Amino acid sequence: MDAVAAPGGVALDPGYISLSALSPGATGVIVGVGSHERELTSLDRRLLELGFCTGEQIEIIAETRPGRDPFVVRVGNTTLALRRCEVQRIWVEISRPGKTL
Repeated sequence: MDAVAAPGGVALDPGYISLSALSPGATGVIVGVGSHERELTSLDRRLLELGFCTGEQIEIIAETRPGRDPFVVRVGNTTLALRRCEVQRIWVEISRPGKTL
């Protein structure tokens, strides 16, 4: 995994960002879950089981204000509502206009 966990959706390598930093309508491709510096947590394993695997397309459908919790996301053909602490563990490469996923 190329991404290293950083709090609050801080951008990492160019184009890699925590899912929690994206706004509704944003799309991307998952590049990893968790952190390569530590073993997978039970939450990381659960996210992988739910389909948040490297290479899957992801889209932010909606978020609730205030606090932006929960996030409604679509991964592949599945729509899920996740808490902020969960989406902070998911790292994506954001889609750019004119770039196909």
